[in-house]
Amino acid sequence: MATRKALNLRRGVDFICALMLIGTYTAIVTPFRDGKFDARAFKRLIALQVKGGVDGIVPVGTTGESPTLDYKEHIEVIARAVEYAAGKIRVMAGTGGNSTSEAVYLTQEAEKAGADSSLQVAPYYNKPTQEGLFQHFLEVSRATKLPLVLYSVPSRCGVEIGVETVRRLAVATPRIVGIKEAGGNADRVSQLRAALGPKFSILSGDDAMTLAFMALGAHGVVSVASNIVPRPIARMVAAFRAGHQSAALKLHEQLYPVFKDLFIESNPQPVKAALAMMGLVREEFRLPLVPMSAKNRAVLKMTLIQCGVLRHE
Repeated sequence: MATRKALNLRRGVDFICALMLIGTYTAIVTPFRDGKFDARAFKRLIALQVKGGVDGIVPVGTTGESPTLDYKEHIEVIARAVEYAAGKIRVMAGTGGNSTSEAVYLTQEAEKAGADSSLQVAPYYNKPTQEGLFQHFLEVSRATKLPLVLYSVPSRCGVEIGVETVRRLAVATPRIVGIKEAGGNADRVSQLRAALGPKFSILSGDDAMTLAFMALGAHGVVSVASNIVPRPIARMVAAFRAGHQSAALKLHEQLYPVFKDLFIESNPQPVKAALAMMGLVREEFRLPLVPMSAKNRAVLKMTLIQCGVLRHE
């Protein structure tokens, strides 16, 4: 007879294997007030996401300014996200790092806080080899029961998680369940799908590429734009998945100027500026991030007005 421990382990593996990360996940910003994490504003933002019908949120990723948070703050933001989401939407905690021990620690703390999964960015700055990437992610997977989503963003990390490395990881551990693909290369989606099959989750890391990626087999998006327009993004993704390509394309075309101008300066400067214009957060950053230039702010504001996000004053 199998022991209880063995049965629990098997159930855990079955859950991970069955998990499909599908739909719209918002890479949610971290609001600050007077230099400190603004939990009240964060609660309002998450309520907006729940009301907007997204499938989940990703706290303390790139958009959440994770590099400027210390460990205590990082863990607090995740815990608050879990608390405020209240089981209504999933929480994919950003807990990657360029130090494996740091990624392990933050992931374990996210698991304790009740996160549903973890987003693991490729180690940045130190530019590991593909074998180094494999060993890094494998070590993190051994330290947690959370499902892990890899995050390949070579423009920020200086290294791409190779398709073969992703395949090796998926074979080596059932905890690696998906990838956020943010390299801007649609061909990678086809390569990943061919190497990993239909049950491995692929999420676009670029709002403007979402429909193109989904046409090639991706399951949804980790979105910056859904911070300000959650319902239209969720509708666009759901429409495409339901086979209503023309409706999805119409929403994409309406939102494309927003997609473009939210990256007119380094993310998350524009999206935080937009949220501030909407009265939802303070436009406050930690150095080296700074507020947008007046010229680009005017461009962004006009785009938000033209797309119906803001009203004319």
